[in-house]
Formats: sequence, structure tokens, C-alpha cells
Amino acid sequence: MAELSSDAERMRFSFRRKLEEIAACRGRATELISLYVSPTKQISDVMGYLRNEYAQSSNIKSRTTRKNVMWALESLMGRVRAYKEPPANGVAFFVGSKAVGADKDEPVTFIVEPPEPLNTYLYRCDSSFFLEPLFGMVHEPDLWALIVMDRAEVTLGLLRGKRIDVLRNRQSLVPSKHGRGGQSAHRFERMIEHAAHEFFVKCGEMANELFLPHKETLRGVLLGGPGATKEYFYKEAYLHYELQQKVVQPLFDVGYTDEYGLKELVEAATRTLHGLEVTEEKRLVQRLLAEIRKADGGLAAYGEAQVHAALDAGAVDVLLVSEGLRKHRVSVQCAACGTTSELVVPDADVDQVTERACPRCGKGPLTLVSSREYVEDLFERVDAAGGSVRLISAESEEGEMLSKAFGGLAAILRYPMALRGPPAPRG
Repeated sequence: MAELSSDAERMRFSFRRKLEEIAACRGRATELISLYVSPTKQISDVMGYLRNEYAQSSNIKSRTTRKNVMWALESLMGRVRAYKEPPANGVAFFVGSKAVGADKDEPVTFIVEPPEPLNTYLYRCDSSFFLEPLFGMVHEPDLWALIVMDRAEVTLGLLRGKRIDVLRNRQSLVPSKHGRGGQSAHRFERMIEHAAHEFFVKCGEMANELFLPHKETLRGVLLGGPGATKEYFYKEAYLHYELQQKVVQPLFDVGYTDEYGLKELVEAATRTLHGLEVTEEKRLVQRLLAEIRKADGGLAAYGEAQVHAALDAGAVDVLLVSEGLRKHRVSVQCAACGTTSELVVPDADVDQVTERACPRCGKGPLTLVSSREYVEDLFERVDAAGGSVRLISAESEEGEMLSKAFGGLAAILRYPMALRGPPAPRG
């Protein structure tokens, strides 16, 4: 499936995981230094600033804090000095001493080259690393404006990759038409049209307020509704011209104008926007469910046991992995029987894995031989077999189903396999 880029998915997952690791560090005092160097910043200027900070740090009253900050600055200057000039997107350094309990600390150093250019130079010393600029880059590549409307109601939202954010809902005061004749009917009709015009103006103002700040990254505007109102709204150009130019044609017929209408709008857009990530995600999960429902299990595997068997056989075409999957693959050796076993455990259990009984002989103790990120391991195994990996957002309906029903792991196969396992969940 050429449309799936495993390399891009892997880079996005690794970047997010690295930020989570850095964010987990906490200092006992203001001992953690964050340094952001933009692509255009001169390294000599950065070094001059750090030397000045080093001189100032000698005035810190706490002996422990002073020692840790001066060490961090020395280490940081050594790291920065290695660069003749910043990388194309800039670079961020995170150096300091993190607390590890019992009044002990541990030195940490992270160097991150971001996927997008840094537009600022920043130095901060605090009890936690400053990551807001980088977390702002952990987003889905596509951003779409959503509008569903008729004369009675409008709902506006944003589609961020695979997540629909409802931003605003507004009911109109446009009166319904009546069938009385005479001169009053014409006057009442003019009142209705005036009220409708005022409502459309308000809709345009709300859209401009909510969407224009995103105009640089907005791929387009999806406009829908149950009747002809959307065509009139578009034809009369109630939107700002920069948004008007981004309206996707044709407009979409949907039956609702509330939050459900936004979901219906995105589903209706699948026929036009084949590259839209949320529709691709929905299509893959629906394909998986269709295979599972077949009497012979079809071209599907789900859960760790089935998926690993399919990976070993090289049968995986597309591996679906929940973005919320947080596990490690560890290798442990038993002192009693001498065997080495591999286990997949949640991140929180890695430090306690040696307290478990040996899966072979039931005894112990166990020694941790190696540990690595489980999803990274899956990426490598699928890539070696010529398949692809798709990360499924934990925030979407499909992602929630994958996480709760299948343990965050399922696969679409190249050919059927006789896989045994628990019955598939209904629905």
C-alpha cells in the first residue's frame, strides 16, 4: 500500500516518545536547562551567552543547585561547541540533573533536531524542561476547517489529522415561513430574508475568527448542510476571501448541522479527499473488521499472539498500532534454568520484570538482558518483511476500538493463516 509511509509514521512516533521521555524528567530545584537554537543563530553568540550564564551561576546560594547548574552549563557548552552552525531546522538541548529519589539525582542530556524549523532562540533554567515549542510540532500533517449549516443552525470545527474538534455551535433567530397571503406576507418574507442575511454574516464572522489564524496551515474548508443554504452562503461570499478560496468543491450534502453533522461531513468528504488521514484510518479499521467477520477469520490477525505469529511468517501487509501503545520488549535470563525468554511488558513494569517468575521453569531470579521500545521493534519487523505500519490515533472512534477490543494491535494479512486465539469482539 504505497499511500502509507512507514518511515514518516516511525519518525512521528519516535519524536513523540522522545518528548515524553524528556518531559518525565524533574529536578529537585531549578537545575534543568533548556536551550533552543534557531537555524539562523550564530554559534559564537550562543557560546557567549552560555559563558555569561556560567559566570552568573556561581552566585547561586544552594551549594547542590550551584554545582548541578554549573555542571549542566559546562556540559551544554561542550555540546554546543561541537556545532559549527545550527542544523537546517535548528536544534534543542536539554541538560541537567533529574531527581531519582532519596535525595539523589542523575545527570541527563538530550539533543533534539526538530522536524520543523525553530523560529526562536530561547534559554531557560527550571525544575522541568521547557518543551512547548516541540510539543507544538507533534501534530497531524493535515488541518481542515469544517462548517455545517442551514438557516436554523451552524456548527464550526477543525479536523486535525484524525481528530474532530468542535469549536462553536450557534442557533439562528430566523423565523420560519408561513402561508398567509396578502401584503403582510411580502413584508414578513423581507423580514425573514433580512434575518437570514444577518445570520449568514454572523456565520462568516465566526468562521473568519476561528479559521483565519490557521490560514497558513489550513489545507481547505469543507462546507456542508442539508439544503441549498450552503450553496447560497458560498455563492454570496460571506467568508473572508482567503477562506473562500480554500472551500473544497463540490459542497457536501449532510443531514445534520450539529456535532454529528461535522462527523457526517468528514465521512462525506471521503469520496473527494482520498488523502485525508481520518478517512484512510477509518477505511483500514473497517477493512480489518470486515476480514474478522468472515467465517474463516479472513485476512486478519489481532492481539499479540496472532500478530507475532503473522510477523514470523512474513504475512503482514499492514500493521495497525494504537498511538497509545506504551510497552517494551525485554529479554530476561533465569538463574535457575539458564534459559533466556522474551517478554512484552508495559513501560511501567520494566523495572519490576526481574521480580517475576521464570516463564519456563517458574523459578528465578531473573536478570534483565536487554530492553527496547516495543513499537520500534514492530516497525523493524514489518519493514524487514516488506509490509507497512499505520499508527491509529487513540482519540478517534476507530483508535478507541483498536485499543479496547484488540489490545492496540492488529494486522491485515497478505494471505490467510490458521491463527488460533480468542473469539473476535462483536461490533
